[in-house]
Amino acid sequence: MKSDIEIARSIQLRPIVDVAADVGLTEDEIDYYGRNKAKIHLNVLDRLSERPEGKLILVTGMTPTPAGEGKTVTSIGLSQALCKLGKKSIVCIREPSLGPVFGIKGGAAGGGFAQVLPMDEINLHFTGDIHAVTSAHNLLSAIIDNHINHGNELNIDRSRVMWPRVMDIADRQLRTVVVGLGGRANGFPQETGFIITVASEIMAILALSENLKDLRTRLSNILVAYNKERKPVFARDLGVVGSLMVLLKEAVKPNLVQTLEGTPALIHCGPFANIAHGCSSVISTKMGLKLADYCVTEAGFGTDLGAEKFFDIKCRTAGLSPAAAVIVASIRALKMHGGVPLAQVTEPNSDAMLKGCVNLRVHVQNIRKFGVPAVVAINRFPHDTEEEIAALVDYCADQNVPAAVSEVCAKGGEGGASLAEAVLKTIGERPAQFAALYNCQLPIRDKITRIAKEIYRAGDVVFAARAEHSLKRIENAGLSELPICMAKTQSSLTEDKSKLGAPTGWTLHIEDLLPRAGAGFIVAITGDIMLMPGLPKAPSAMKIDLLESGEIEGLF
Repeated sequence: MKSDIEIARSIQLRPIVDVAADVGLTEDEIDYYGRNKAKIHLNVLDRLSERPEGKLILVTGMTPTPAGEGKTVTSIGLSQALCKLGKKSIVCIREPSLGPVFGIKGGAAGGGFAQVLPMDEINLHFTGDIHAVTSAHNLLSAIIDNHINHGNELNIDRSRVMWPRVMDIADRQLRTVVVGLGGRANGFPQETGFIITVASEIMAILALSENLKDLRTRLSNILVAYNKERKPVFARDLGVVGSLMVLLKEAVKPNLVQTLEGTPALIHCGPFANIAHGCSSVISTKMGLKLADYCVTEAGFGTDLGAEKFFDIKCRTAGLSPAAAVIVASIRALKMHGGVPLAQVTEPNSDAMLKGCVNLRVHVQNIRKFGVPAVVAINRFPHDTEEEIAALVDYCADQNVPAAVSEVCAKGGEGGASLAEAVLKTIGERPAQFAALYNCQLPIRDKITRIAKEIYRAGDVVFAARAEHSLKRIENAGLSELPICMAKTQSSLTEDKSKLGAPTGWTLHIEDLLPRAGAGFIVAITGDIMLMPGLPKAPSAMKIDLLESGEIEGLF
């Protein structure tokens, strides 16, 4: 089979204005970014305010292998398949971060015959949105330090500045740094650190804002520090919100591209799923629901991370009500959870696969806890046997959850027809009764415990001394009624990435709590999770090159 980039290069892209016209957008409502990308004006939502909304379909997954199980591929392929069936569908996914592109995961534009195009441009800089977030975040960092340096009118406690720096490259060396060395002319010595841009609160704010007014309010509410009287200091107190708005004025507009089959795709915002809330923007999702009959969107990693945050943060914030959720599963991942070493998961082993289905069962149960009907997408790989597939379909039937084989990577929309039909049937026969997992009025400790026990199957939750201190500080700041954004490993239902299957009765450790008043949630740091990833021994950056022809090789 051809590589993803070879497949992408073989496709003649449609003019982006024609893709826009397919969903009823006029040329006056888009701004061209080159020949194959466009930004959509926010006033489209005003024009379409009276139009009925389509059905929202969430694509999530089981606990993945290190290689991933194909949620983005499935999201794109499902939307293509719905279009093949004569439905008006649009896919809304996140923007790729340069950290994973040059790190361990590679690109995030789908694969095979279920890609969004132009793949190389989407993976590399795209329309500059992430760079805009980087600039806005670091401007706020600079303004804080400048304010302290020039008299500190707000009496900011330098030891309680909570706003780090960001960059969109994985670099463990920058997790903790000392800045301001070299004497008074260079500022003042200060311990700080870098997080990856897609973990920035400004990225989360951009993703959760509904319009420019909401964006301004959320930026104003960023809690950046505490003063020496231990009172919170917000971005609005520094007089910089207007400049942040200017830097984000284009980034707030959703990006329109196309799938490999020429169907429309909205790609906007990219908060990480294990350390942020992992969903594309509210604005793009609401546009998708107005522009199409079916809006397919993705939440990062498994139901324990992506789906829980999608439901409890994004849907709660934006008033969204999903009609169905697709849980992507692969036979190789099930065998891994059944005890097979990763190097051997391509070998036939139905018994191990069925043993590993305990993990899939938890994810199905998780979706049902929110009142949303689930469909299992069996993302087929070439090494999967008919016996294994039949056994998995039978297992899903025993769990009373529809399942369909998806071959969208190999066959595009045609390979997702069975999945699309299963999703349509489920939406028609099993109406959703969506409800969030917890009431935000509950104490912070109770909300975290509810997620830990109901979604992760933990037996207990323990707060470290630092987390206890942060908890009191957040309560004193009047922020305790915000929803929770758990920062946890994606590789296990537990906080320990080595624990596979579906462990129960274990203890979740909360190391710290970070208030994100602008975004509107509280980040709970669990285990040894890091807000700045590191590069692997052989990062993808070592395989990527630019040919003399101008074409890129090694990007996937």
